[in-house]
Amino acid sequence: MCNDGHVDQAMGRRGLLVTGAAAALTLGTVSFVNAAPSSAADNSGDHTKVVRGTLPPGSPDFAYLPVEIPRGVRELHVSYTYERPVVPAGTQGNALDIGIFDERGTELGGKGFRGWSGGARTEFFIRTDEATPGYIPGPVRHGTWNIALGPYTVAPQGLAYEVTITLRYGAPAPALKPVYPPERAKGRGRAWYRGDCHLHSWYSDGRRTPAEIAALARAAGLDFINSSEHNTHSAHAHWADVAGDDLLILTGEEVTTRNGHVVALGTDPGTFVDWRYRAKDNRFGHYAREIRKAGGLVVPAHPHATCIGCNWKFGFGEADAVEVWNGAYTPDDEVSLAAWDNTLVSSARSGRRWTPAMGNSDAHRDPDPIGTPQTVVLADDLTREAILEGIRAGRSYVAESKAITLAFSAAGGRGKHAGIGERLRVDDDTPVTVRLEVTGAPGCSVRFVTDQGVLHTAALPASGAGTVEWGTTPEYATYVRAEVRRAPVVPGLPGPLAAFTNPVFLGE
Repeated sequence: MCNDGHVDQAMGRRGLLVTGAAAALTLGTVSFVNAAPSSAADNSGDHTKVVRGTLPPGSPDFAYLPVEIPRGVRELHVSYTYERPVVPAGTQGNALDIGIFDERGTELGGKGFRGWSGGARTEFFIRTDEATPGYIPGPVRHGTWNIALGPYTVAPQGLAYEVTITLRYGAPAPALKPVYPPERAKGRGRAWYRGDCHLHSWYSDGRRTPAEIAALARAAGLDFINSSEHNTHSAHAHWADVAGDDLLILTGEEVTTRNGHVVALGTDPGTFVDWRYRAKDNRFGHYAREIRKAGGLVVPAHPHATCIGCNWKFGFGEADAVEVWNGAYTPDDEVSLAAWDNTLVSSARSGRRWTPAMGNSDAHRDPDPIGTPQTVVLADDLTREAILEGIRAGRSYVAESKAITLAFSAAGGRGKHAGIGERLRVDDDTPVTVRLEVTGAPGCSVRFVTDQGVLHTAALPASGAGTVEWGTTPEYATYVRAEVRRAPVVPGLPGPLAAFTNPVFLGE
């Protein structure tokens, strides 16, 4: 093994570049070229260099550390550490993410992406046949690679870091062809299918394996799930073995920007969606279209979450659906639900496209329950195409578990009928009967919500199974949706959700 000691990086603004979106800092190049083996006989062993530097407060979102890779490398290994100084109360400390781009470059939306672990790992490797979870296996070709450092937050003292880069020489192992999960499972024809579309495994910052997640999904009564790792598609090729006739596995990504997260739901396997932009960069629309071009849906996640960078800043004009319930029901979910409900008012009479709501667990590790909540979708079959079409159309409701089932509809006029996500086309003065059937919700009450607010409430029987009906007209309620709530925790405020539906719209 050869070790060249360390290189200190000077942090000057002269390295500041604008990459087509967020500004980025390019650091000094680390070269291994002169230390490459001189002949095939010498083509073995390791070579390590250590780079140290400090990122100042106010640094750009990304700093790229160029690394010149010679020929003959079979494996690249990178590890890093950074200082975490004590900071005053109310001040953010240091947090540094990491990833890498290969010799094809760091261009926004380009082909150079080779992996991202954010702050979940302190080291990673890449070789032809295997890579650390979060990273893409493949050849370590010669050229300039770029280690991407993402200073998520920087303490007033600055962010001092150390990156250790090791090249391992020798003949590469044979490449493996990725195998992806099938796009069809054995369904029940047109039926209601349960799914959880926001999950994390050890391929990003989760702690569960795909096999563990699949087993928990089956136990939760799910028919489909979606792979949604932070800023990487590396998990896509690791789900095929745990899919089956009883579980459809969609592939996607949680695109984790500094201005909010969006679930790319059901994209083509192997699709990478870039995340290196903010709302001010005016790039989200382009990548939303890229998600749809890859066959997926654009779903802003936990839009009113309070974690740094989690609050949604891009607007909802490009959204195909919105995740208004994320994991255990909390006040930010209540805000998300109310904000989404407000968007229904403008769509109800105008006839403009409306944005359906969904709920997902965002489960990362024990004890996070998978399938709490779950989105229940009316689809023509258990296929990728049919499930995505049902979500896009809003033919769905959200329940906290498989125990709860809902049937919600509106009827009026001469035998006309409409279900969740549909419009009952009758005159404004036509009497309409709204009906909700519930099972599995003991101790809960039902609320019918309209563009005027909550217009009808009723307690369910102690068994948690019952039917609630309410009469109205399109003149009085331009849409109706149903909520099933648990008993209030705070007097004067509604209790946590146990389930809710997308709306039925009323009137021509």
